[in-house]
Amino acid sequence: MQIRYFLAVCLLSNTFLASQAVHADEALPHCVINPPISTSVNERETVSGVKEQDIVIISDTSHAEMDQKAYFAGDVSFSQGSRHIAADEALIDQQKQQLNANGNLVFQDSLFTVTADSLVAQMENNSAKLKGAKYWLHGQQVNGDAQELEITNKNDLILLDSNFTTCPPESQSWLLEAKKIRIDSDEEWGEIWDAKLRIADIPVMYIPYMTVPISDKRKSGFLFPSFSTSTTNGVEISTPYYWNIAPEYDLTFTPDFMSSRGLFLKTEFRYMNSPDQAGQVNVEYLSKDQKLNNSPDRYVFHWSHKGKIDDNWRVLANFTDVSDNNYFNDLSSDVNRATDNQLSRIGEASYFEKDWDLSLRVQDIKVLGEEDKPYQVMPQLSFNYRNTNIWNHLDFKFNSEVTNFSHQDNDFSTATRVHMAPSLVLPVHSPFGSFTSEMKLMQTNYWQQPTATDADLSSTVSRTIPQLSLNGKINFERDSTLLSSPYRQTFEPQFQYLYVGYQNQSDIGIYDSAQLQEDYFGLFRDRRFSGLDRIADANQMTLGFTTRLFDQSNQEKMKFSVGQIFYFDDSNVLREQSISPQEQSTSVLAAELDSQIYNDWFVSASMQHDTEKGENKKSQATLDYRPSVGKLIQFSYRYVPDLVNNNTNDKVNISQAGMRTTWPMTDDLYFVGNWYYDLNERRSIETYAGIQYESCCWAVRLSYHYNIKTNYDDDLNPGIDTREEFEKGVYLNFVIKGLGGSGPLGVEDMLNEGLFNYRKPLYLRN
Repeated sequence: MQIRYFLAVCLLSNTFLASQAVHADEALPHCVINPPISTSVNERETVSGVKEQDIVIISDTSHAEMDQKAYFAGDVSFSQGSRHIAADEALIDQQKQQLNANGNLVFQDSLFTVTADSLVAQMENNSAKLKGAKYWLHGQQVNGDAQELEITNKNDLILLDSNFTTCPPESQSWLLEAKKIRIDSDEEWGEIWDAKLRIADIPVMYIPYMTVPISDKRKSGFLFPSFSTSTTNGVEISTPYYWNIAPEYDLTFTPDFMSSRGLFLKTEFRYMNSPDQAGQVNVEYLSKDQKLNNSPDRYVFHWSHKGKIDDNWRVLANFTDVSDNNYFNDLSSDVNRATDNQLSRIGEASYFEKDWDLSLRVQDIKVLGEEDKPYQVMPQLSFNYRNTNIWNHLDFKFNSEVTNFSHQDNDFSTATRVHMAPSLVLPVHSPFGSFTSEMKLMQTNYWQQPTATDADLSSTVSRTIPQLSLNGKINFERDSTLLSSPYRQTFEPQFQYLYVGYQNQSDIGIYDSAQLQEDYFGLFRDRRFSGLDRIADANQMTLGFTTRLFDQSNQEKMKFSVGQIFYFDDSNVLREQSISPQEQSTSVLAAELDSQIYNDWFVSASMQHDTEKGENKKSQATLDYRPSVGKLIQFSYRYVPDLVNNNTNDKVNISQAGMRTTWPMTDDLYFVGNWYYDLNERRSIETYAGIQYESCCWAVRLSYHYNIKTNYDDDLNPGIDTREEFEKGVYLNFVIKGLGGSGPLGVEDMLNEGLFNYRKPLYLRN
């Protein structure tokens, strides 16, 4: 017989911690830890009229003396709100305000489960002690044992002679044993004293004191160190320290010791003044680089900021300064990759309305390894206006800017440019196609201050150029069959007629303009140059088409595009710039292909072919085998002729082949490898091999790198070249999940290690 016994007292109110959770992203689907569930708790009866603070006690038998003691036995269940205790027997002493329970004891909360041999709870001060406890955190991987587990009246948790791990109880790859563990409910961090770290039941480290995260709340402390060795830096050990300054500020300080260079100090400061205002500051410094002959000091400073002031205003800032051209090639910076050679310094404030926007911008670009410095934009004011359907579906647009160009070198001319471009656009769209006609008038005025080296430039220039473009596209569809499989095939021919008037522009300096590349989509641009200093005259027709194949699930299986420009007149501006000295009747023939050729095989290719000279201007192709998630084999080839070497200004042909793979050797063991070969130089330019083991509670990665280095000319070692052409090294990364590491190691970031990122085969290095 079950007896219901009600006490209007508050037992273990707010017991345990309000929040006990480790980082959710450290829990993996294949590593689920299920705590024991009490049958008596699950099957307890619902009692109407019970308040949240009341205690409901259910048992097979009971005996009670008024205001004295109450004894319960047989599937005893104590319930108060979301907290439940199940035991074989329990005793409540109302005079001592004490609860004793033992026998198959299970304590459950919405956040955790604890089993124990016995429980003693003091109802007066809301504290409790459990002997022989085992604990689990719900929805997390944290679990462990404790000889004694105490719940204080401040809701803190104290564990004596305890341990914890994020591994399943049946497979504990690592275990942290400690004399004392204290979990603070307010700070949501655990403090550990006199601890030993065991891996595969072997003690590997003694830790007198440490803190670990119990929730996603940040706390100051050391992060896991990393270790590597390479031919350029020697043995390298970094020990990052994280400082949680305030909820809206934090800082990571990383001393990085390199045996070949010295002590490399890296600091990253992040701030978030509000959800709409955030940024970071990086400062890196290496005092007296021992690898270089004259032992120079090397540094980098970086600041980036993005912000929203209100619904209309946006601000943006990005500034980077570096001590020398080869900084990112020699050192493992947190700011830039070694393959990035442009440092952008931008400050911008923008105001947006529905029909118009206004922005003020300053910009300076530093190109590493280049002697000629680009012009600075100091400043640029832009105004854009748009009005749709002003008359009979006719749209009106007005783009304008006022830009002042300055230069750090007094030998270069400076200028102020005012540009205005009103346009009328008539768009016609329907399911079977589209036709867009646009008339534009481009008015540009320059006020230049020529120098002796630019004596042919005019002090004032007024340029007026009209432009007309007609762009049409038709969509055809049909049912088709390929290799006995039904498909829906589209055929999308597209044309563009472009007329741009001519005006001699040789008396205008080059401040922000460069020739654009001609891929398939570039054939349909209305300009040949970036910037506005050169507007190429044109009288041309672009013809192209795209065809696609869709399966019965409407998934695109193939896309092929090809097109070419036919010139009715030669471009005088291109001839004056010596870009196209000979007459050309056509542009390159540009083609692109993406296709799933069969089951798990995919091909991607692009080409730009000069049909008049019979030469390839650029081509690339990749063949992928992707049978499932996490499995990849990719073969690639790329070719670019007449590419200018930044160091020597010589023209070189790039002809490179490569292979990339990632493959699971077991459920937890992955292999990732890259290999790229220069067919012209007949040498390997990059080799990468990495093996990663990752379980639900720890991960380790061992990798080997061998790659060519880019070395720019600089004045750190004038006349002396001490840098190695190739770099090779071994790197070891180790993470124990749940001890404040940087999280699980990912296979995807291994694919992006090295010079060539996955799925970006056109990235070139010379």
